[in-house]
Amino acid sequence: MSFARFISSRIILKSKRTFSKLIVRIAIIGIMLGLGVMILSLAVIRGFKQEIREKVRGFAGDIQIVKSDLNNSYENSSFISDADLITRLKANRYVAAINPYATKPGIIKANSEIEGVVMKGVDKNYDWKYIEKVLVAGTVIDFRDSAEAMKQVMISQITANRLKLKAGDDLLIYFIQETPRKRKLKIKGIFSIGVDEVDKTFIIGDINLIKRLNDWNKGEIGGYEVRLTDFDKINSTADWIDNKLPILLKSYTLFDNYPTIFEWLGLLDVNIIVMLVLMTAVAVINMISALLIMILERTAMIGMFKAMGARNWVIQKIFLYNAAYLIGIGLLLGNLLGLGVGYFQESTHFFKLDPASYYMTFVPIKFQLSDVLLLNISTLIICLLVLIIPSMLVSRISPVRAIRFK
Repeated sequence: MSFARFISSRIILKSKRTFSKLIVRIAIIGIMLGLGVMILSLAVIRGFKQEIREKVRGFAGDIQIVKSDLNNSYENSSFISDADLITRLKANRYVAAINPYATKPGIIKANSEIEGVVMKGVDKNYDWKYIEKVLVAGTVIDFRDSAEAMKQVMISQITANRLKLKAGDDLLIYFIQETPRKRKLKIKGIFSIGVDEVDKTFIIGDINLIKRLNDWNKGEIGGYEVRLTDFDKINSTADWIDNKLPILLKSYTLFDNYPTIFEWLGLLDVNIIVMLVLMTAVAVINMISALLIMILERTAMIGMFKAMGARNWVIQKIFLYNAAYLIGIGLLLGNLLGLGVGYFQESTHFFKLDPASYYMTFVPIKFQLSDVLLLNISTLIICLLVLIIPSMLVSRISPVRAIRFK
């Protein structure tokens, strides 16, 4: 064991601190709170991003393939479904499923109220897993009887509340086209995605109803909805799909279709950077204060070691080892605080949110081991590197004056 480490261990384990005790405790608490807040902040931001992303993905898929034209309305331009194209696209390992769909705007009239909506038509092969998770009442559309399926519809909780409807009720919807057509449909189920851009706009119905209303030929659809196995590959997969598509078709990602949501999520990254910088600064300032107090408290000891021939760097290392020990305690307590509160929230959803503002009813948490490790290592390294500067105060202490100072 080196001289610096030996003396540091004696100071840590055997020394009875006097006026520096309070400062040291404040420094440890500062590191604990700083690291705990940083861990929770990253976990909350990641939780927000994942929850909102999964909500939008669950309803709209990851990539939508539509006809390439100047149509910017809610109603798709039709094209002929191509089984060979689907086979080629499914050859990509990141493509999990491809389903046809179509959209058509309409106006719902019920209980003397009206509401503008867009019907999203799907077929019997549609993946209902996510919609079933967010069902508030009723069931998903039953495609066993094709004629009955065209008479069924699913609406959002927001739309149901506005029109005072419930599962099992009938509604009248006027579909907007050159000659408006109306249909009486039965509410099969009520869902709540939790994203206003979806819940306030869309209802779900049978794609065959839209085909019949639009007088489309057999095989015509409004677009393909592509679901991926890995969302992080969405941009590269979209580029790959674009290269495989005929000239009349074009692909759009969730980022293209819901730019407002993802721009808002991007702003959260800026917030977390500011938070990390501030919390690290607080921890560093607290440790600098504690180190300076410890050096001043040990002025006589420093003078004695210098008189015995100890070099400045050796004495500096004594205090840096001591600081590293205190930082370690702060990191340990910070991990217990951050992870403990995070797992408590993840298990109980104790802290609630306003869904109208945050798209969800509780604060979401998503821990990543790499985040926790990186925060611990970076906090330790930054604090120690910054503490080298105040530790240089040792070199300014004169042995004669230091011994007299005692």
